[in-house]
Amino acid sequence: MSRRNRAILSLVVAAAFWAGNYVFGHVAVESMSPFSIVFLRWAIALIPLVLIAQLAEHPDWRMVIGHWRFLLFQGVLGMFAYNFLLYAALHVSTAFAASLINAANPALIALVALVVLHERIGWRGAVGIALALLGVLVVLTRGDIGTLTTSAFGSGTWLMLGAIAVWTVYSIAGRMGPKLPPVTAVTVQAAFVVAGLAAVAPFVGVTIPKDAPGVASLLFIAIFPSCLSYVLWNTALDEISPGKAGVFLNLITLFTAIWALATGETISVSQIVGGLAIIVGVLLTTLPGHGKEHPVEAGAGISKHATHGDVESR
Repeated sequence: MSRRNRAILSLVVAAAFWAGNYVFGHVAVESMSPFSIVFLRWAIALIPLVLIAQLAEHPDWRMVIGHWRFLLFQGVLGMFAYNFLLYAALHVSTAFAASLINAANPALIALVALVVLHERIGWRGAVGIALALLGVLVVLTRGDIGTLTTSAFGSGTWLMLGAIAVWTVYSIAGRMGPKLPPVTAVTVQAAFVVAGLAAVAPFVGVTIPKDAPGVASLLFIAIFPSCLSYVLWNTALDEISPGKAGVFLNLITLFTAIWALATGETISVSQIVGGLAIIVGVLLTTLPGHGKEHPVEAGAGISKHATHGDVESR
């Protein structure tokens, strides 16, 4: 197998593991609180992350920790708030429905980057953003957009909308932050989050899974989405550019649908139509353009020598 094919396979497997975060997260919330999942996930993942960072990047830990304010801010947003809202949403929603709303995140990031960072997206990017957001509305209203004026969204919808809003702020801040080794930066963020949550845990309580599905789900989340996906992703970036790699993030929704069907979830026609609109819209927004256009890349900032962008703590 060629290096490029191995890189493509790595990106596909990484997306599959990130999709598993939705499905196994849906199982985990049956026996654990969202706070407990976030705390235990990063506590378990912290040791392998330290080893991976040391072996892969040989970082100057003192230099990285010198940016502790930025890393603490990013850790609170990307590792705690995003995941807390995600797992809270999975407690009252299905994995596939949550992944569909999350699929619009790259387009939302592109829109905010246009306003805040003045990044050009061109006509194709503008059409893509509009199409992706339309797809989200189709999913949220189950195909009847007219209900926006007459019906209130469920709590799961609001939690996922909050999650993608948090991730958007996290991603934009990441692009504006210092250039740090990505795995090392994630490791330090995880350490800050674990330390902070450990201080709070005696007051809010930590739920330990007592059944086999709960334990298996927690271990899967801690090992595969938290560690292996990120290693596979960054290894692939040695061969494939971040912009082109970012397109593979759209596979998360596809894999979540496969996971969901395999576990007996039902998928409606409106979810399929809305999901396709979201994916096409994100592709239009993230695929590298030609000429003078400079589309915002879903994977921007995710490289061996850049601060993390849009995916690393999912």
